[in-house]
Amino acid sequence: MITTKPRLACVDPPRLLAGLDEVYRLDRVGHLTVHGTMPALRADELVALAENIDLRGRGGAGFPFATKVQAVVESAGRREGRCAVVVNGSEGEPSCLKDTALLLHTPHLVIDGAVLAAEALGAEEVAIAVHRTDVEESVASAIAERGPSGVPVSVNRTPDRFVAGEGGAVINGISGAPAIPNGRKIRTSDSGLSGLPTLLSNTETFAQLAVAARMGALPYRSVGLPTEPGTTLLTVGGKYVLETPTGVPLTYVLELCGLTPGQAVLVGGYHGKWLDPRSINAATISRESMKKYGARLGAGAVLPIPENTCPLGETARIARWLAAETAGQCGPCFIGLPALADAIGQVERGGGQASIDNVRAYVNSVRGRGACSHPDGTAGLVTTALDAFPEEFEAHALGAGCGRPTMGVLPLPEDALPLALPPAPLNPTARDERPQRGPMEKLLVDWSLCQGHGLCADILPPEVLTLGIDGYPASAKMDVPRQLRAQAVRAVRRCPALALRIEE
Repeated sequence: MITTKPRLACVDPPRLLAGLDEVYRLDRVGHLTVHGTMPALRADELVALAENIDLRGRGGAGFPFATKVQAVVESAGRREGRCAVVVNGSEGEPSCLKDTALLLHTPHLVIDGAVLAAEALGAEEVAIAVHRTDVEESVASAIAERGPSGVPVSVNRTPDRFVAGEGGAVINGISGAPAIPNGRKIRTSDSGLSGLPTLLSNTETFAQLAVAARMGALPYRSVGLPTEPGTTLLTVGGKYVLETPTGVPLTYVLELCGLTPGQAVLVGGYHGKWLDPRSINAATISRESMKKYGARLGAGAVLPIPENTCPLGETARIARWLAAETAGQCGPCFIGLPALADAIGQVERGGGQASIDNVRAYVNSVRGRGACSHPDGTAGLVTTALDAFPEEFEAHALGAGCGRPTMGVLPLPEDALPLALPPAPLNPTARDERPQRGPMEKLLVDWSLCQGHGLCADILPPEVLTLGIDGYPASAKMDVPRQLRAQAVRAVRRCPALALRIEE
């Protein structure tokens, strides 16, 4: 679990972090003193404001917020106007602390933005997903400080897992289901919390909305780039949370936090890209600048790697941890990522040129084949490490090594697994011995998806599932006794083709 307390800093007068130079946390009275009261907006005014300031999601993808709002409006119109709002504060990326900082220090700003959107949409509730105890306590206190309001607001604890911050996983976690990504793409604007059209966005996005609603579009655009107005939050070096206008040089951001570029800088977190010294010197904090160098700001993580640590060893650490964070629901992730991490370990131990080729082969084998973006992101991290540190990879592969120890400078949870062993999603030996009541559940095979991997037969006993001589399940519909449900669920999650499901 990550328990690091963020250190706050800013370039120019702060907006999101305003008032925090005087107090650790803004309570309701302090918040209103610093920020003032919130205006009310109609749905069309909300869309217009988001368009005028080009508000983008700040959780990684950078999707236009106005487009999300409009999609929810249209979906809710087909559902008698019913909808919900969800704040994604489930920050499972160890290199990111910006959402934690907002919810710990200025939670009312985030709630203001979410309630503003909820009232504009006529939403039934606002749900805030968090994964840290101290953050949960801060948000719960803020909700209590606000007293009764028109839109119910709740704080919901989600698992401290990397994949638990994915949008579908957040909705599942709040709903009481396993907090893992959906096997197939489901737009939350169509079906999210309680099956309702849901406006789901990142913590910082709602905080930016609250600032913009109070200021108005023109004053909001007075800082930052004309094409990317306003400020953004960055987590620098795994411990500093910095608010800066867009367009500021990357080197200045590092300097302000007392850091140097070192060997390279990882931008965008553990699904991000390493920038070399030349790119670092030219890059600015903006989407367009990062795009020029093949990178994205993502969730705003900026991680320099110092000269005194082995970049291959650091990559191996992160790859092992990412492999252990699999949701376990598809083969390329559950099987492929540990194999990829082990292949990097072989390079580290002097496996020769063949070991580097093996790493590239595993990267290609997992890319584009997962149920969510986790395999792609992990493969991308390894690819960018190969490109950024070719001499170090070669030196280790040939046995000499780079001469530097692995210092462990890239942040990981304190309880991170040392090996790339994927956790079993469920205990395969556990049996529910309660008597069967009601209709027996069925395990169904979607023949249009099944590719005959046969992994399901390794988990389920013959009384539930057998394979035919062609290697495919012998039946498309199988009874699942209650005592074998755990194994059936594991088989569903392990199927790389997503061809299995359980129904009553």
